Amino acid sequence: MGDGRPLPDRRARGPRAVRPDPAALPRPIRLALFALAVAVLLFLCLAPTSDLPKEHLWDKAEHAIAWLVLTALGLALSPKRPLRIALFAIGLGAGVEILQATMGFGRDGDWRDLVADSLGVGVALLSWSMFSRRVARLALRDGEAPSTAADL
Repeated sequence: MGDGRPLPDRRARGPRAVRPDPAALPRPIRLALFALAVAVLLFLCLAPTSDLPKEHLWDKAEHAIAWLVLTALGLALSPKRPLRIALFAIGLGAGVEILQATMGFGRDGDWRDLVADSLGVGVALLSWSMFSRRVARLALRDGEAPSTAADL
């Protein structure tokens, strides 16, 4: 601003923006949302292949992305339970592979799918950890109490 006026202080903020916090929802609603996500994932993994839309992604990438999204949703809804969410997601992946191997419907159980599921869970956990630490550092720097996402 070459007119001699001071630059605005970037730290000075007006009214705080409301940040959505899924973890603040009542527990029954959070459980219902997670159960809905699990149900959708189970349908996509166990339905006959003829009933599903054709995708052009590599099968292992589909698994990794699906389990990353499921784990990220679980962490957003219950940020203080990362280990439980991760173990549930990996257990769900193992259960899906066992069911695919035994049910038919044109599905095959494959241990490599479980590895891809676990990779998706791991990436979600690592991303969540990095995000939570960043949020906590920013909150401390600004003199605010850490949000629930940082309370890991």
